[in-house]
Amino acid sequence: MKTPKGRNLIFAGLSILALAAGGGCGQKPAAYPEPPAPKVDGDAVTFSASAPQLAAISVETAQPRQMAMTHLTGRLYWNDDTTVRIFTPVAGRVLDVRADLGDHISVGTPLAGIDSPDFAQARADARTAAGNLAAAQKTFDRTRELRDHGAAAQKDVEAAEAAWIAARAEHDRADERLANYGGSELSTNSVYLLRSPLAGVLVEKNINPGQEVRADQMLANVPNLTAPLFVVGDPAQLWLQVDVPESGLAAVVPGQSLRVYSEAYPGKVFDGKTSRVSATLDPATRTIRVRGVVENSASLLKAEMYVAVDVIENSASSTPAVEIPAAAIFMRDSQYYLFVEESPARFVRRRVTVGTEQDAKVPVFTGVSPGEKVVIEGCLLLQALIEPAS
Repeated sequence: MKTPKGRNLIFAGLSILALAAGGGCGQKPAAYPEPPAPKVDGDAVTFSASAPQLAAISVETAQPRQMAMTHLTGRLYWNDDTTVRIFTPVAGRVLDVRADLGDHISVGTPLAGIDSPDFAQARADARTAAGNLAAAQKTFDRTRELRDHGAAAQKDVEAAEAAWIAARAEHDRADERLANYGGSELSTNSVYLLRSPLAGVLVEKNINPGQEVRADQMLANVPNLTAPLFVVGDPAQLWLQVDVPESGLAAVVPGQSLRVYSEAYPGKVFDGKTSRVSATLDPATRTIRVRGVVENSASLLKAEMYVAVDVIENSASSTPAVEIPAAAIFMRDSQYYLFVEESPARFVRRRVTVGTEQDAKVPVFTGVSPGEKVVIEGCLLLQALIEPAS
């Protein structure tokens, strides 16, 4: 049994422990030291090695652009240098058609026979002119003989000579007109043979036996009348029309390689080259028309096809540049900028000159060299440190 004195000692010890416990609860825990703030010096931002902001910043090495590619769409059409659209120079009725689609055509091959009063008239005019010239020649010769014997005056000789000169001019005109039609004075009927002036393949035909044709057909405003009777061309090489946006004009010059793709032949690539760049900008579409030449030796591609076109720009023949992700670029006051990691945890803002974005990549022509590390994530964080929002 404890004495009152012992109980008092126990109570005193418990009171001391309670006071000690109460005093411990009132103390603040030791605070963790905060990392130093980023140092901003002009366009440069420097972090400490342990700064948590570094976790939000990602970089990527700028690579030299080996080959630039511009993706466009285009339309194939006949090569005008090796294609002829044939109309009739005479009016008449088609008697027969002597060539069919796909036929190989030589120069001068008859394509159709046309019963033409125009051709018959031209032949008659040539024969009449030949007869008049012969008569004028005889009159001129006879008048000179009479003058030599004193039986004709000099004025009669001069008049006969003038008539002979006029007859010769009319004969030449009529003969050249008939020759232009491909006929001669020896023709025995009014059938005009429509011939091909170029060699190639018959790729279009808009003519049937019994059809009435006219020489002014090509001048009509009705689409079905303005269509040529025949089109002879060389499908081994087609022309390509590409409308390039104004922003991409600097990347397209004559002589560049083209890769052409058609939905009709998935996975197949057709080679070509740019040949002409228009000097005029289309005011409606704000595009520049570029003409290319596409190899088509197997005749797989067809005129009026729509195709996908890649314009290939080799670094050896273009402005040197590096290629970086588009996420690294941002704008400020209509200028393009990015951040470069000059050393660990030190980032510098640079002004750059860029090209057209393709496949989420941007060519950079000035401001960055190959091998430098550019910031692709965290650009806005760094920009906010350099220029805090007011």
